[in-house]
Amino acid sequence: MQLVLSEKENDLGPFLEEMKDVLGEGEEKGSFLLMAEKKETAGYSFSKENGILSVCFGTRPDLARALVRAASGSETKGSEERRTPDFGYMADCARNGVPTVDALKRMVKVLACMGYQFLGLYIEDIIRIPEEPYVGYMRGAYSKEEIGEVIRYADIFGVEIRPYVETLAHLNQITRYSRYQKIIDTDDILLAGEEETYRFLDHYLGAVSDAFRSRRINIGMDEAHMVGLGKYLDKHGFEDRVEIILKHLDRVMEICRKYGFIPEMWSDMFFRLAFGGEYYVDDKPITREIHIPEGLTICYWDYYTTDEARYDRMLKQHLRITDHVSFAAGAWRWATLSPSNAFSIAAGRPAIRACRKNQISSIVITGWGDDGSECSQFGTLPTLFADANEVYEDGLSGKAYKAVTGMSFEDACLADLGNPFAGDICSKNNAGKLFLYNDPLIGTFDSTAAQLDDTYYADAAEKLDAALRRSKNSPFAYVLAEQNNLCRLLVLKAKFGDALRTAYKDGDREALRLLAEEDIPQIVNRIDSFYAAIKDQWSRENKPFGFEVLTVRFGGLRQRMLDTKERIQDYLDGKERAIPELAENYLPQALLPEDDIHTADYLPWWKIVSPSVIGR
Repeated sequence: MQLVLSEKENDLGPFLEEMKDVLGEGEEKGSFLLMAEKKETAGYSFSKENGILSVCFGTRPDLARALVRAASGSETKGSEERRTPDFGYMADCARNGVPTVDALKRMVKVLACMGYQFLGLYIEDIIRIPEEPYVGYMRGAYSKEEIGEVIRYADIFGVEIRPYVETLAHLNQITRYSRYQKIIDTDDILLAGEEETYRFLDHYLGAVSDAFRSRRINIGMDEAHMVGLGKYLDKHGFEDRVEIILKHLDRVMEICRKYGFIPEMWSDMFFRLAFGGEYYVDDKPITREIHIPEGLTICYWDYYTTDEARYDRMLKQHLRITDHVSFAAGAWRWATLSPSNAFSIAAGRPAIRACRKNQISSIVITGWGDDGSECSQFGTLPTLFADANEVYEDGLSGKAYKAVTGMSFEDACLADLGNPFAGDICSKNNAGKLFLYNDPLIGTFDSTAAQLDDTYYADAAEKLDAALRRSKNSPFAYVLAEQNNLCRLLVLKAKFGDALRTAYKDGDREALRLLAEEDIPQIVNRIDSFYAAIKDQWSRENKPFGFEVLTVRFGGLRQRMLDTKERIQDYLDGKERAIPELAENYLPQALLPEDDIHTADYLPWWKIVSPSVIGR
C-alpha cells in the first residue's frame, strides 16, 4: 500500500515515512489518499473507497495498527476498540544485554504497529548519574543523550518511553563497590532509614528525571524479603519489618514528588504483608490492613499460569487493598537460550481477559533477561503480537504479522524449538540451556537428557532450515538462524554425556574412541558456529558490555569438550587407569521435581555447569 497525505495531515509526514516499508509489505498494493481524524476513544476504524483511506484513531499506535491492517489484506473497512487504555512492553536492559539505541528504535516501531502505547526500560543501574560514576560503570549505562534519542524517535509513533527502576532491592551490581557498602542492608537490599541511602536515591531518581520525559515510573520495591535483617538489625535491633518498608516507601515517595513522578511499584511486598506472607492466594482474608500512599499504583505480576480463575482471584484480592492496581504479564525470554512463546501466549490470554473483567486499565508485558540475556529481545515478538490481539477487539491477521516482521507468525514461533516441549502450552522450560552447558564428564543432567527423543533436535533443525528459507529477507531472520545453530549443536551435545558414561561403564573402548575422535571435534565446531550466531545476535541488539560473560561460558564449554577428549585418549592409551567422574556412582539430578524435563524452567548457568562452588 502507498499513501499520500492530504494537506491537513502534514504533521504525519515523518510517521508515514517510517511506516512506508511495513505498508509496502502488505498484500494491498493500491495507492490511497489518507484522510486521518483523531478521536477521543481508544482504538480505530477505517474504510477504503474510491482511492481514499479514511481512518479515525485514538492514538498514533492505534493509527499504526489501523494502517497495518488496512495494508495487509483486502478488507474495505474495519475497526477495533482498544479495551485496555494503558498497554505497553517492558524491555529488560539490566541483565548484561543493554539494547542499543537502534535496537530500541526497532522495538518502538514494531510495538507501535501492534498498538502498544508505551515502552518501559528496566534499567537498575544502567543509567549515567553525574554524582555516582560507579553506577553502571563498564555495564553499558545509558546517557541522557541516548535516552533522549530514543524518546524523540518514539514521539514519531506516539509511544511513551517509561523508566523502570529499583529503590529497595535488586541493585545487585553496585554492591561490589566499597563506597556503597554503607547503604546496603543485606544481599542487594538498600539500607532503609539511612540518610546516605536517600541521598543516593535522590541522585538516582534525579538522573532518571533528567533523562526521561515521562513522569510515569515504576520504582520496583519487590522481593526485598530480608529487609531489616542485616546492617539495619545491627544498628537498630529488630523492628516491625512492615513499618521499615512503609517508612522507606514514604521517603521514596517524597523524592518522587520532588521530581514530579507518578509512581507504580510491584505489589508483592504489600500483598505479602496484607496476606500473611503469601503472594499467590485464593480466598484468604486480609491479615493486616495496609495503607497504600496516595498517588501510588501497585502492579500485580504473574507469569506462571494459564488459569484465568487464578488471575481473577488475585486481581480481586489486590482490589481489596487499593483501587489503583495494574498488571504485568510475561513474554518468557529469561534464564533461557530460546523463547517460550507458546506458553507465554497461553498464559497471557487468560490474564488479559481477567484484567478486562476486573476493569484493570494498565497492562505491561515484561521481557525479563535474567541470567545473562542469552535469548534475543526480539524472540518473543509472537507473544507481543498475540497479547496485543487480546487487548484489541478483533485482532490482526497473520498477514499483518508478516508485514511488520517479514516472516510468518508460524515461522517466528519456531524459535521456541531450542527448548523441548516448548510447544506444550502447559509447559515452559529452558532444557536447551541445560543440555548445552551440561558438563560432559560430571553429567548432572544426563538423566534428564535421556527423556529426549533421539530425533528431536535433528527434526527441529530441519524445521528451522525451512523457516529460514521462507524468511531470508526478514530483518529478524537472525533469530531463527541462531536457534538453528543451537539445535544443530544439540543434535550431538544433548545426549553426549549419557553416551560417554554408558560406553565407559560397558567397557566399550571402540565407542569411547569414536566419541573422542569423531563426536567431540564435531561438537567443538558446532559450538564455534553457535557462538558466532549468538555473537551476531548480540551485536545486532545490544551494546558490547556484558557479552564477556557469554564468552566465558562458551569458552569454558569449548575447552571442557577438548579436555574430555584428552582425558578419554589418556585412558585409552593407558596413561590414566580410570576417569573418576565417569567411575562415580551416578545419581539422577535432583534439581528438578521428579527429574522431569518439563519442569526445567528457571535453572541459571551456575547451577547447570557444575555442582562445585562458582564465584561464591
